[in-house]
Amino acid sequence: METEKREAPAGEADREKTPEERAQEQARFKQLAYERRRQRREQKRAEEEAAAREQKSRTLAGDERYMREAICLAEKAAAIGEVPIGCVIVKDGQIVGRGYNRRNAEKSVLGHAEIAAIRMASEKLSDWRLSGCTIYVTLEPCQMCAGACVQARIDRAVIGAMNPKAGCAGSILNLFDEKRFNHQIDTTCGVLGEECAALLRNFFLRLRTEKTD
Repeated sequence: METEKREAPAGEADREKTPEERAQEQARFKQLAYERRRQRREQKRAEEEAAAREQKSRTLAGDERYMREAICLAEKAAAIGEVPIGCVIVKDGQIVGRGYNRRNAEKSVLGHAEIAAIRMASEKLSDWRLSGCTIYVTLEPCQMCAGACVQARIDRAVIGAMNPKAGCAGSILNLFDEKRFNHQIDTTCGVLGEECAALLRNFFLRLRTEKTD
């Protein structure tokens, strides 16, 4: 007699998992969740790094643009026989102060490019405090000009060539990062540094040549 086939009760085909199988399944779920979190972290890090590179590129392009303005002013100084140092001060994307070395022309130790630019910026903004401003200068400031920048509460300084004999923004000392002062200045060095240094080299070479003629 042919026996009738009996359908398995619902759920019987899916037998109850053993503790070991449940543990393995939970481990797989945890591993998948971990991998998803790791991928999200890596994606976020990659996006942040890309944004930082883009911001750095924009900043460098802006720094070079304003440093070229300072170089143009340095060339004006050289044209009147002064050591070629130029400076601009920028706030909110606008140049608010310009200056170039006129120490001999003015017969004053105060005739430095930075001092002239600070004076112009203060007059334009009607405030001695230059908060929110960036100063661009072709040569590392001396102790007087570095101190004036700190006193003016300038936020950032961008320097072309360093000045190992008299620079006070990192060469001899660093007044911009003196923690005992109540204000520090964020500093970027070497922007168009070779061009700025070449201006000085060519100027002094010309002076030496003229003396020997």
